[in-house]
Amino acid sequence: MSARTTAPSWPLVALFTAGYLAPYLLPTTVGRLDAALPLSATQAGAVGSLLLLSSAAAGFALASRIHRLGARRLARAGLLLAVAGYGTAALSASVPVVIAGALVGGLGSGTATTVAAAGTAARRDPHRTTTLGLLSVSALAAAVYLTVPHLGPGHGLPLAAVALTAALVWPATAHLPAGSGEVPATAHRPGSTPPLPHRRAGLVLATSMLCWSLAQNSLWGVSSHIGTRQAGLGEATVGVVFAAALGAGLLGVLCAGALGPRIGRALPVGAGTALIAVCIVVSAGADGLTSFAVGEIAWNALYPVVLSYLISLAASLDPHGRWAVLAGSASSLGTACGPLTGSLLSAAAGYPAMGWVLATALVLLSVPLAGVALRTTGGPVLRGPEPVLRGGAVPHPDVAVPHASAVEQPVVEITVDHSWPRQREFDTAGPQHSGPSPAPPAS
Repeated sequence: MSARTTAPSWPLVALFTAGYLAPYLLPTTVGRLDAALPLSATQAGAVGSLLLLSSAAAGFALASRIHRLGARRLARAGLLLAVAGYGTAALSASVPVVIAGALVGGLGSGTATTVAAAGTAARRDPHRTTTLGLLSVSALAAAVYLTVPHLGPGHGLPLAAVALTAALVWPATAHLPAGSGEVPATAHRPGSTPPLPHRRAGLVLATSMLCWSLAQNSLWGVSSHIGTRQAGLGEATVGVVFAAALGAGLLGVLCAGALGPRIGRALPVGAGTALIAVCIVVSAGADGLTSFAVGEIAWNALYPVVLSYLISLAASLDPHGRWAVLAGSASSLGTACGPLTGSLLSAAAGYPAMGWVLATALVLLSVPLAGVALRTTGGPVLRGPEPVLRGGAVPHPDVAVPHASAVEQPVVEITVDHSWPRQREFDTAGPQHSGPSPAPPAS
């Protein structure tokens, strides 16, 4: 995928949906694992963590190899692994087989997400593609939460939903770049990839996103248990709350897509993270339907908004998508550790205390996240035709061009004295000039 491509975005949205569906369905997956299999709540959380850890490992391993291996080939391999892994786990009642299937499926999800992240970074408007992906996966997850409780018990239904989604996304891979021959030449060496830009900002962002996702998914991984055990709700009622929460997330993503980069990224990232911390305290301390629903719905309305700006911020740091993949993989690593962390914290201190710990961490994280958004040059993305340099030259796709918000260097006007070269016979031929002739227009 070349930097700033004009290829259609819907295949990337489809891959995004297939890759992110497993984390979105994590509460019901973990909740059904300990109910249908001989696993404790902590052990079920550990299985969810292993699934997401496998997904993160795929991102780290493939971050710099997408162009060489080919987006289409990698996407198809990831979808095949997802279908095989999640399908096997859904059909088996053996704990070792379920764990192995979850690991293979997580590897497939991570591969699909990696290809989608790299392709999104190459778009002219990464934020728009990100919001479309979040809309798609939120809508699908909401439908699953509304449907699964009425189809019967068992751990296989949410896993089967992920496997089926991966199978349905397969045809979209035909519209992805075929192989390494499409890697653009750079200004450094033909066929090479330029050095990773914005190293300090990218490292801060990736580390902060790891901790940010860890805090989010520590609660998300045990939300089902909070609803059923602490708030005293049934599984069907909890499923309706989750569906409503994801529906609120759809509205949040629509608002984020409408705003785009017009308000910058620092405000939605910093203030949004602080507001999420408040919602986590309310949800973790819920003792009934009202408090549980308010906390979950408000939290899920804000979470995808902030996530969309974080993903687009990472994409803006490198048009080749490397920071998008690395930051996304770091986020997946935090997501992987979330269910186990939430299970351990809640078992040791209870759900309300866990909520306060996670909220404090998020408030602290809002500072470096907003700082990266303020200090980097990830401004509004140029739209329309390619920018034209002075003199009419069109820049190479890999040559850095200042963003539209970059400060233009001042042009200094130079006055040229043309009176000295004039021949003397002109002095008597007509009116004399009292000063230098006007300078010709600057070319």
